[in-house]
Amino acid sequence: MYINRDIEITIRKLENDYPVLTVIGPRQSGKTSLVRHLYPDYNYVNLEEVSSYQLALDSPEEFFRFYKPPLIIDEIQRAPELLRKIQILSDESNQKPKQFILTGSQEIHIKGDITQSLAGRSAIFNVLPLSLNEMIRSGNFNRERDSALLKGCYPKLFSQEISSHFHYYQNYISTYIQKDVKQIVSIQDERVFYLFLQLLAGRVGQLLNISALANDLGVARKTINRWISILEASHIIYFLYPWGPSRTSSLVKTPKIYFCDTGVVSALLNINTADQMLRDPLRGSIFENYCVMEAMKQRNNKALPENLYFYRDKYKTEVDLLFEKGRKMVPFEIKSSDRYNKEQLSKIKKFAYQNQNYLSEEEKGALIYAGDIRAELGGYQIVPFTEIGNLF
Repeated sequence: MYINRDIEITIRKLENDYPVLTVIGPRQSGKTSLVRHLYPDYNYVNLEEVSSYQLALDSPEEFFRFYKPPLIIDEIQRAPELLRKIQILSDESNQKPKQFILTGSQEIHIKGDITQSLAGRSAIFNVLPLSLNEMIRSGNFNRERDSALLKGCYPKLFSQEISSHFHYYQNYISTYIQKDVKQIVSIQDERVFYLFLQLLAGRVGQLLNISALANDLGVARKTINRWISILEASHIIYFLYPWGPSRTSSLVKTPKIYFCDTGVVSALLNINTADQMLRDPLRGSIFENYCVMEAMKQRNNKALPENLYFYRDKYKTEVDLLFEKGRKMVPFEIKSSDRYNKEQLSKIKKFAYQNQNYLSEEEKGALIYAGDIRAELGGYQIVPFTEIGNLF
């Protein structure tokens, strides 16, 4: 079953402006299904198929005599040698729109290669796991908090019958290490790298601390920095950066770390039942991860700047999520509780008092929580997490 994706509208708006459309994102986020749904009559080749991959390496000219545009090329990062020929073919066709659709899961290679070879010729779209609106459309979304956190958001879990979400994510992590990480960097001890992933999962929603990770693993700081870059480039982790009245000062502060999907986090932490999630001390952080990623998906699917931040000052005033809207800030507090009260608004009220000149006049802010009642309290919106799909 194909689940219609929100980003389809954005792709359709821009598809006639470029000869090449590049779709990147995590493995199994639905990139191939999306482009084959949008362009069902295009020729198709997957570079993970050995003979096609070898032909691409040996002779790009022969490759394109065999696979003619309009053409979808899956996993383009495996054969960046094709990009130069795509540039030539695009120019020879007077940059006829949407002749080549490229997909890939390693941004660290793809973006650099495309910037160099296809400058001005390709639009780049980032396809993330399903948004809340997409999961609800699938008809297989469980609105119960702990089940939602465990299941995560990968399309296969909503379009097919999968007996164990936990084993799906365990296999996903293993495949990621084998296929993506090892193609980028030599890892001598997979066990240490897996432990690194587990340590990061235990720190979701926290400030990134390179020194602490290096000390815990007994590896050099430069190794941790390299591994972090790989995880970010392959869309396993995301960073949320701090906001401050002075943008210059905020740039030197430490970001908070989140995973692309809470199903991955749960598997890394060996949480495999809703009852375990209910009792786990990290449940609040995992719930925060879920909500922050939903905000990122909403911005991403519209091809808009994220404009998302967090706030923390030396007086320990902290706001989980800030959304910059029209040069003004809208604060959000995120609570995993299924009930709300006025005390849960104290942090965003304090932030509002300290930063009055930077606040939106139209929207005071909101509390996102795990309950199912939408309300208003003291001018602040109280929003169930299942209804945050249109807040950003």
